[in-house]
Amino acid sequence: MNLRRALACAALLLPLAAHASFLSGEALDTAANVLSWIVIFLVPVLAIGIFLFVHVLPEKIAEKRQHPHKDSIKVLCILSLFFGGLLWPIAWLWAYTKPIGYRAIYGTEKHDDHYLELGEEALAGKLPAAEVEHLRIELEAMQAKGPLSPQLRALVERLDRHFGTLSAPPVMPAKLARVPETVGGSK
Repeated sequence: MNLRRALACAALLLPLAAHASFLSGEALDTAANVLSWIVIFLVPVLAIGIFLFVHVLPEKIAEKRQHPHKDSIKVLCILSLFFGGLLWPIAWLWAYTKPIGYRAIYGTEKHDDHYLELGEEALAGKLPAAEVEHLRIELEAMQAKGPLSPQLRALVERLDRHFGTLSAPPVMPAKLARVPETVGGSK
């Protein structure tokens, strides 16, 4: 019995051959070379690509939502690249916010590109008559708030030539209509 114990202890004390990898020789060298090329070239390219993709997300979101400040958001995203991404959260939040005072000042919450795209669809005959009339009413309401951009003025003229002028004065949507204020209460 003592002999068995002595042999078991001796077997435990003998070093066993250890293998750190399932590969050996040339296969191990080849795998290490391939892995080093991936780490040196592919990982940085992928990291930069993912960084840029995430970095332009506020711009894409603003375009999708027809945000009236989408050009400013795009500039902020570009500036953020030069400031190490510090401005990126501001661009992200700005892309998701609804411009509160913009509608009151300009009569719309959408970028001019939205109306230009709708106008092109209307002139091509792709919009139903009700949507064309709604587009024209929105453009008239915007014009009542202030001068339109040259592109929108040209669109209004093209719509008037194609569909004729509006027969009745445009009715302002409820969101745009102003409630008259009374001074000193009603009499």
